Amino acid sequence: MPTTRQSSTLFAFVTLCLLSVPLAAQPSTGPVIKSGGAVFDVPNPTFATPLDIDYRVVFEINRGAIEAPAGGQATANDQLNTVARFLNMHARAGVSPERIHLAAVVHGTAGKDLLDDETYRARYGTANPSAALIKELLAAGVQIILCGQTSMGRDVPRDHLIPGVQLALSAMTALSALQSNGYALNPW
Repeated sequence: MPTTRQSSTLFAFVTLCLLSVPLAAQPSTGPVIKSGGAVFDVPNPTFATPLDIDYRVVFEINRGAIEAPAGGQATANDQLNTVARFLNMHARAGVSPERIHLAAVVHGTAGKDLLDDETYRARYGTANPSAALIKELLAAGVQIILCGQTSMGRDVPRDHLIPGVQLALSAMTALSALQSNGYALNPW
């Protein structure tokens, strides 16, 4: 069994070692989207981010936000958060906002995340945890398009959507049209 002095020396050594280990980088939000889209800064990447091209990207959003555990805090839709991450990381890398053209095509269980707060609260007993993020994405110029088939089949009516959300005939239609207009489908 170690003596008190040996234990104190061991404790001091372990503490010194832990203090000398750099802390892991922490992601942060902004500069475009502040309510989500936390990213890591990547110093001196070896694959340069082109600053002179237009980024036309469409994201397929097909999973609804996960409900909060009992007593927990609800969070925004993870897939919509990915759109925010794309905006924030490219803005930090120096890509001009005029060169970023994003669309999010929403269908399936994610449709409910586009409901306005009043409707969402009436159905689920809480404010829409994705509303602030959606409003920021729309303000940043992101097209958010709801599948009309989801709207009709899952009772997500047009007049109860967050203002600015568009309605398409279907997600398949919107994805096809956007890709025909030069948008690349992001698989994340």
